[in-house]
Amino acid sequence: MTSASTTSALPPVLRRLGPPLAALAAVAVPAVYVAAVDPNTPGHYPDCPFLAATGWWCPGCGGLRCVHGLAHGDFTGALHDNAAAVLLFGVLALLWLRWAWAALTGAGPRPRPPLGARRWVLVLLLLLVFTVVRNLPVGAGLAPLLV
Repeated sequence: MTSASTTSALPPVLRRLGPPLAALAAVAVPAVYVAAVDPNTPGHYPDCPFLAATGWWCPGCGGLRCVHGLAHGDFTGALHDNAAAVLLFGVLALLWLRWAWAALTGAGPRPRPPLGARRWVLVLLLLLVFTVVRNLPVGAGLAPLLV
């Protein structure tokens, strides 16, 4: 039996759900690792090269601690570690739910987020503003704690 005949032998709903479930697993495996290995303990993860070179928090700094906090139900701590990442994770979760629902119901191809060039520029500008503000005294609450 070839793999093509095995794939076609699966019920259509399972074939459609394969890609969203594979994407979920690809995100869940590293998230489980970060949930288990605390980034707040020095020595488990490399230091941010941008922080080491400039002394500034980059938009991703605190992202691992954010994932760890979310995995342990510490939403406030996750927001403090990286509010942009919490927002991004929420958006990605909604997009994944739309994709999984479309696959489950057979409602056409995978939904695509409407991100044209202008929206990408807006996202990059927002990340730049987030980076600058979290490095100013007024935005100290947006910066993760030094470990």
